[in-house]
Amino acid sequence: MVRAAPLAPDARRASIIAATLPLLRMYGREITTSQIALAAGVAEGTLFRVFPDKEALISATVASVFDPTADEAEVARIDPGLPLRDKLITAIEMLQRRLSEIWQLFSMLGIAGPPEARRPPPARMDDSRLRAALAKLFEPHLDEIRCVPEEAARFLRAIAFAGTHPRLTDRPMTPHEIVTLLLDGIRVRDEEA
Repeated sequence: MVRAAPLAPDARRASIIAATLPLLRMYGREITTSQIALAAGVAEGTLFRVFPDKEALISATVASVFDPTADEAEVARIDPGLPLRDKLITAIEMLQRRLSEIWQLFSMLGIAGPPEARRPPPARMDDSRLRAALAKLFEPHLDEIRCVPEEAARFLRAIAFAGTHPRLTDRPMTPHEIVTLLLDGIRVRDEEA
């Protein structure tokens, strides 16, 4: 086994969590600490210098999926010159991918959601920055929407969640369907009648 280079404690913790996440998605709670150590490129004892036990490592990994930093960055990279519909479809694709990864992890771990004792600290669950990033997608298009960008972002996220969650719908909505419902609704317009 090749030993990992020395890292600062926070970086070591993050690298172990990053190595654990895909293993949890494959093996669930059956994962072993030796598998995690091998994937992280550390000695098994290193895991227990960073986390008190395997359950604490699993809890920290589950909490990490609620960190919206990567999602915020992905939304910020959406081309601001795109038409509103295309921007939103791209954002929904990202949201659906994120939701799918979370639900798959929860399914493998046999949990319906993060139990109260395992909930990440409030700052980690605060997705206000992600909501703000989604709202920015609407800002150049104020003449195309009938509400403030923050409300439009809230509606977008709500429809994406409800239209994607496997326990809420028998046929998940595509990103195009979600954006069409948000922007156009289902009512026939006067010009179409």
